[in-house]
Amino acid sequence: MELFLRRVICLVLPLFGALLIPTSADAAARRYVVDDTHSQVDAKVPFLGIATKTARFPDMKGALSLDIENYEQVSMTVDVDARTLTTGDSETKRLRGKQFFDVANHPTVRFVAQRMELTGERSGVVTGLMTAKGVTRPVKLAIGFSKVPWEAGPDEPLSIVGTTTIDRRQFGMGAFPILIGHNVKITIHARMVPG
Repeated sequence: MELFLRRVICLVLPLFGALLIPTSADAAARRYVVDDTHSQVDAKVPFLGIATKTARFPDMKGALSLDIENYEQVSMTVDVDARTLTTGDSETKRLRGKQFFDVANHPTVRFVAQRMELTGERSGVVTGLMTAKGVTRPVKLAIGFSKVPWEAGPDEPLSIVGTTTIDRRQFGMGAFPILIGHNVKITIHARMVPG
């Protein structure tokens, strides 16, 4: 009986140990979540042809997964609560209304990454899909990292700034074309913490 138990232990122990050791794919993956207290989205649009109007979205959530051995395989989702949109003036109510974000029916603006191409050690272009007011369109997001991702430790936070320009008419927000420009510059400021 003792000999039998020894043989079982010799067979099972290596298998059990293999389960405890992370694979190279797991070791290479870095997973982050948005620190929503230090993150926000800004949207700037030309106003009257001589100025710009900025809408801020202070409530966002999301997650990022980077494979430091293959950055193209990025996984990122950012959800912005459109109901928190603010301009600091009377335009806030109008932008939350049906002519623009229609937050009562479409409370979330979402960006989902599909792939990333590095353009430098701390920069890249993320291709993905943006959904606003129930409309989904492809977008490209130029991003910059606060530090070289593959040099950051697995427990270190990572800040990202992403920018893109969209045509608001493509998302069903074409109201007041004479007063408000069509192109909207969107900037995502996201502090990512390991999670």
